[in-house]
Amino acid sequence: MTSVRSSPVGGRSTARVAAGVAMALALVGCGGGDSGPGAAQAPATTGPAATVATTVAPTTTAPATPLWLLATAKVPSVDVYASPVQPEPARALENPQPSGAAPGSTYPLRMLVVEDRGDWLKVLLPIRPNGSSGWIRRGVVDLESHDYRAVVELGEHRITVWKGKDVLLQEPVGVGASGRTPTTQGLFYTTELFEVSPSQQGAYGPYAIALSGYSEVHYSFGDGGTGVLGIHGTNDPSGLGRDVSNGCIRMSNTAITKLAQTLPLGVPVEIKA
Repeated sequence: MTSVRSSPVGGRSTARVAAGVAMALALVGCGGGDSGPGAAQAPATTGPAATVATTVAPTTTAPATPLWLLATAKVPSVDVYASPVQPEPARALENPQPSGAAPGSTYPLRMLVVEDRGDWLKVLLPIRPNGSSGWIRRGVVDLESHDYRAVVELGEHRITVWKGKDVLLQEPVGVGASGRTPTTQGLFYTTELFEVSPSQQGAYGPYAIALSGYSEVHYSFGDGGTGVLGIHGTNDPSGLGRDVSNGCIRMSNTAITKLAQTLPLGVPVEIKA
């Protein structure tokens, strides 16, 4: 198993790749716009909807109280219900979850809360199909709050990150090649943070952040990746502001370092046209 350590970044305990360890990160789009060797592609579909799947409408309007809750499982398995009145769970999610970005590793099951009804929480799920959500019991998770959010505008090739109602960062980004390997649109959240080993910084820069969403083109990679979406740095600044990737979001190394050292996990990321 790949060596991973838990270290504080930006005041939070996050999963990071140990410096100097050669980990095969498998975020989509780490190379160029081409699919790359070993990449299994499928039609642009997320497949049949999960029993508990619902669509959460993204929004660019800051909530009246810009506060978000991240639910982290504290039990080995979390029951997920289609609604709070259902007597039986629709499914269960294991804790920890297999990492979609670092094959052979795991991460604590983290879910973004989108509705709070006291004993019940509606959460986004880090699974296919994109947009899946469900209801969980409050007692099976630990909750952390924050006031960060991000929006990626694909047409403008721009990411904007807010803290509360203040803009923390706005930067040009490289995104997926339109019509071939597009960046998936929707509302997602950050699940994992990696400090990239020096041997891999050419493709990813110093940090990579995995999202809860997945490519709708790539379903697997030869190194074991699952097509999870990611935000990371790059050694090729000429790709910023262009449609160049397999679906990832590329930032300058300075910008991704600022986010890695500032943001907690569980930050909502809306990706829109």
